[in-house]
Amino acid sequence: MTTDLPTDSIMTTEAAPHLFIHGATLLDPKTGAQKRADLLIRDGRIAAIGAGIDASDAPAFDATGKMVSIGWMDMHVHLREPGFEYKETIATGCRAAAFGGFTAVACMPNTNPPIHTRDVVEFIIERAEATPVDVYPIACVSKYRKGESLSEMADLAEGGAVAFSDDGDPVQDTGLMRHALEYSRMLDKPIIGHEEELPLGPKGHMHEGEVSTRLGLPGIPTISEEIMIARDILLAEYTGGHVHVAHISTAGAVDQVRQAKKKGIRVTTEVCTHHFALTDKAVEDMEFDTHTKMHPPLRTAMDIEAIKEGLRDGTIDAICTDHAPHASFEKEVEYIAAPFGILGLETAWGLTGREIIEPGVLGVAETVHKLTVAPREILRIPVPALEIGAPANLTIFDATTRWTFTAADIKSKSVNTPFVGHEMVGRAWAVYNKGQLVKNA
Repeated sequence: MTTDLPTDSIMTTEAAPHLFIHGATLLDPKTGAQKRADLLIRDGRIAAIGAGIDASDAPAFDATGKMVSIGWMDMHVHLREPGFEYKETIATGCRAAAFGGFTAVACMPNTNPPIHTRDVVEFIIERAEATPVDVYPIACVSKYRKGESLSEMADLAEGGAVAFSDDGDPVQDTGLMRHALEYSRMLDKPIIGHEEELPLGPKGHMHEGEVSTRLGLPGIPTISEEIMIARDILLAEYTGGHVHVAHISTAGAVDQVRQAKKKGIRVTTEVCTHHFALTDKAVEDMEFDTHTKMHPPLRTAMDIEAIKEGLRDGTIDAICTDHAPHASFEKEVEYIAAPFGILGLETAWGLTGREIIEPGVLGVAETVHKLTVAPREILRIPVPALEIGAPANLTIFDATTRWTFTAADIKSKSVNTPFVGHEMVGRAWAVYNKGQLVKNA
């Protein structure tokens, strides 16, 4: 079958219970090992790995010059369904994910209704079953994300929630956050924090600094992120719970996490691709383009260097996107009236290749680890295996192809990205999961 993509798209999805992938370099992100080998899939499982495989009855995929790893995972996306289907749906979000090389995503709970009851968790899982992408719901910390009382965390976990977050809104009540972390310890699920002390930048629209002053825009200071991270690290140390710092963006925040890890505190973190690809200067250079407005905001070149060092030394565990679709009419307004957020799934690998792999911040194997093993381990999700007998959950990619991202490459229902026309380095060519092959030919 072919997906319902625009006529200029080159992305296709087809049922492929049997498939022969030949000419590839297999990359095991768990060990970093690489080897040249062919791979045969039968009935959705890896049947053979090596040379001289009898695959005459299986469709072939020529992966010469490409690499194959276990399927990538983005642990921070917004699929908008239920409630905001005009921005994105589970189906269109999964389509964008597959184009970007992802076979799994974890979706945030700021839907309508929020993911604060078990039926919403189960609804999302059911809606995603037919797609080639595994979807893992992240449920609310508090009921309705209002920060007043805890959600039914145990019931949500039983229903399939893999973590808890009020993402988009920080948990301002310290007592509530303490109790959430105590439950997280019992349930063995992380609390994912949107780390922001709101009174320090209640009406901010971009990073507070030289550029915001020059532009006359209210800013969001780095200290607002760092104060809340400090609080949550202390709470994690006190309770033994697991805090995961979402979309880390400042140099100070990276160092806080680094020091907490050295003390053995249960803290992990992620970085979004836009936070190492653009600085706050983009707001000025792109003349108040609302596609440069995200939360946390784009920071400074110094912050980007600290983020890259955090990736290099292991302080930052995972790479994600915070994929946040918005309708055009919502973004085509004055900067201060526009919502925060941009697309990320389609550009994640190309930006990572350009900013992280090509400059030598990380090698390919280390980078793929932060897109495969690390997010699943943080969320206690089984890590796929690249071995005979395992379900085939694969991404086929390279880290060298130079290409220009165009509007035709947007597979989301929305189009809010600042990266149209930008050069990318590295491309996801296909994913295989649930017996389905998605090709970007």
